[in-house]
Amino acid sequence: MKYDFGIDVKGLVFGAAIAGAFIIFGYQYNDWLYPFAAIGLLYAGYTQPSIKLGTIIGALAATPIVVLTLQGYMGTFQEGFFTTETGVMTVVAIILLIGAFVGLVGAYTKRSRVKALEQYEQQQKIGKNKKKNKNKK
Repeated sequence: MKYDFGIDVKGLVFGAAIAGAFIIFGYQYNDWLYPFAAIGLLYAGYTQPSIKLGTIIGALAATPIVVLTLQGYMGTFQEGFFTTETGVMTVVAIILLIGAFVGLVGAYTKRSRVKALEQYEQQQKIGKNKKKNKNKK
């Protein structure tokens, strides 16, 4: 049995790799590189054919960020709420929700771009027909 949900696996893998790489680069070099991990999540959502898949794949592409955060690459929690099991689960949920939102933004951007390209092509066809009709008369 083969299931084909239309998921762009290449976009998922590259998006997750980009997100994880920026977390590691931020840990190794400068903290200001951490926010650029969102580029990978945007790409993962952008490559998907629908907004729902873009949202799901955005959350799935955020899993390397979750793993690296739990390993201490984004800093360690010394004491307080985030050292408890509930705190750790909250951090995981927040990262996955942000990944889903960024994936949604990427998928929505692709949908808007496709619509704009269709409108542009339609305008070009209308313009070509007008010129042809004038030349025939």
